[in-house]
Amino acid sequence: MDPASTIDFARTSILVLLEIIAPSMLTALVVGLGIGLLQAVTQIQEQTLVFVPKIVAIFLVMLLALPFAGAAMNGLMIDIAGRIAAY
Repeated sequence: MDPASTIDFARTSILVLLEIIAPSMLTALVVGLGIGLLQAVTQIQEQTLVFVPKIVAIFLVMLLALPFAGAAMNGLMIDIAGRIAAY
């Protein structure tokens, strides 16, 4: 492999990683922000209040995004196999 194809492969892998984790990270951000606003409005300062809704929301989003993540990883694996066969 030449350096240009190595950098291209690394860039592709990082983009697939970002595509896979983006739904979970955005869900955690939105749920955390919503609960933080709720805590600020109601002046409830319980630290453990954030964890359960955030875990449930991330779990549900991961279940919904699982086919998309599998397709993205499948596409990356096909690309890797093609690169190995061409080498």
